Amino acid sequence: MTSSPSSRSRSKSLAAQSRGPHVVVGVCGGIAAYKACELIRRFTESGHDVRVVPTESALRFVGAATFAALSGNPVTTDVWTDVHEVPHVTLGRRADLIVVAPATADFLARMVIGRSDDLLTATLLTARCPIVIAPAMHTEMWEHPATRANVATLRDRGIVVLDPAVGRLTGADSGIGRLPEPDEIFRVARTVLARGPVTPDLAGRHVVVSAGGTREPLDPVRFLGNRSSGRQGYAIARAALARGAEVTLVSANAALFDPAGAKVVRVATAEEMRDAVIEAAASADAVVMAAAVADFRPAQRATSKVKKTDADPDPVALVRNPDILAEIATDRRRAGQVVVGFAAETDNVLDNGAKKLAAKQCDLMVVNEVGENRTFDAEHNSATILGADGSSTIVPEGSKEDLGHAIWDLVLARLS
Repeated sequence: MTSSPSSRSRSKSLAAQSRGPHVVVGVCGGIAAYKACELIRRFTESGHDVRVVPTESALRFVGAATFAALSGNPVTTDVWTDVHEVPHVTLGRRADLIVVAPATADFLARMVIGRSDDLLTATLLTARCPIVIAPAMHTEMWEHPATRANVATLRDRGIVVLDPAVGRLTGADSGIGRLPEPDEIFRVARTVLARGPVTPDLAGRHVVVSAGGTREPLDPVRFLGNRSSGRQGYAIARAALARGAEVTLVSANAALFDPAGAKVVRVATAEEMRDAVIEAAASADAVVMAAAVADFRPAQRATSKVKKTDADPDPVALVRNPDILAEIATDRRRAGQVVVGFAAETDNVLDNGAKKLAAKQCDLMVVNEVGENRTFDAEHNSATILGADGSSTIVPEGSKEDLGHAIWDLVLARLS
């Protein structure tokens, strides 16, 4: 039995209503437009109902058929297609989130003055949902006073504007202006969708975050290390960026995309991390030591690979590494600086965390239980945050970004 056109229409309508949050992905005309395809895929695979709205110039880089296939929805650039549905009003009102990636300098300028000369800008004028903008352009264009003023205006309106990444641009150029990686844009968008636009309550603050796990060389090939992936530290940095902070991220051996807008300092060993953190902390309002720093290192490092022989290997003598957290906490480089430590424990979790808080003399200690299949390299985390003032804050299981925001809430209260 063949269904009628009206019943098929109702079925499609019900299917659309059963989808997840409605996300509009705007795409502007820049070489980075191809990266929007990966962003669209991330949204659709995580259950979002995606509608792609490109500009005419974006279609010079990626065809409408590609966007339609990835999103499962029709693609148009003007307000005249399906005019009876008033698309610029319908899309804007229906959207739970709008993400524009990449956003060009021209688009930022048009958005600031309220132009509505295509479907994307018209949709933005009718939208009342959170908006995330990911600019991409040449360094000179990003640093131009006009662009900087436009970005400041949009942020004042409550729009989340990511800073571009640093890296290879079009041709042989390199510098700030590169589109952040799609995974980073998706993470920010997911947080904004869950929490709404984050208040920039850390604007004007410089914070330092350490992340990852240090590696202490035994020889040119082998090292002593740990299971830390750096995900929690990166999530803390990402949360601070969303709240307007200037972020220095000291990263040890983390194979992750740079958080958009962060200054990333890469290190390998505990001694290298100590030097980088001490230098950055001199101008920091807060330091969060989320990295897993090795307590010990080999007393001697072989200059060539240690060969396996029939004899048992010689014992490896160890010496202590610098205690970065204790040094930062007891020798504050700036008045009023807030210092946060992490206690990754496998047993007697809260007791050991409280002892570490007292011994290190920091303001807050984030205590969580870790193990071979727990916390490390996971997307979620839970913790109890102990305060030197005797406070205790339980953060239930959630995303690592959620824990990051909980930490910054407590840091901000102490900075205030």
